[in-house]
Amino acid sequence: MSLILAEAHGPIFRLALNRPEKKNALTLPMYGALTEGLSAAHEDAKARVIFLEGTADCFTAGNDLADFAAAAGGVADLGAIFTFLHALVGVEKPIVAHVRGVAVGIGTTALLHCDLVYAGTDARFQLPFVSLGLVPEAASSLLLPRLAGPARAAELLLLGEPFDAARAVELGIVTRALPPAESRAAAWAAAEKLAAQPAG
Repeated sequence: MSLILAEAHGPIFRLALNRPEKKNALTLPMYGALTEGLSAAHEDAKARVIFLEGTADCFTAGNDLADFAAAAGGVADLGAIFTFLHALVGVEKPIVAHVRGVAVGIGTTALLHCDLVYAGTDARFQLPFVSLGLVPEAASSLLLPRLAGPARAAELLLLGEPFDAARAVELGIVTRALPPAESRAAAWAAAEKLAAQPAG
């Protein structure tokens, strides 16, 4: 079973995290597969929009800490994470994201690089970097203050407390929050509408 699904649907290129038994926690090979998926979307001349999502009840619980601990003691290349982040920042096609359930760490910071983000009202976001002794990733310490203002960004990053979809909309992280049964259809419809816009 592929842990990252990369599928072309006409003008929409879908990238989906597919490790539900581990709440889509990201391993280093999954970062590599995401990078390959972004590259494939870039190379696909028919693809106009990238659609990023998790599974029906979870976006991602963040990094798989067991996988990272094993890598730190071995020869695995942590550069896969940075390669993915560079690809995410540099992608030239718009990204529409859909979030259900938990979106922890990279699950929230990656959204700062998406163009449209739709979430179910069951979504829960968290930036627990400081409590783990880590520096906030993916330029979040730059982008989040621009979206939410310095004081609110500091609270999110320094205290690392979870927040809901309504709060994420208020902060500018999420475009719209909808009932869980409606959120994916709304996100996909937005991707279709965006893909139908005239090419620049």
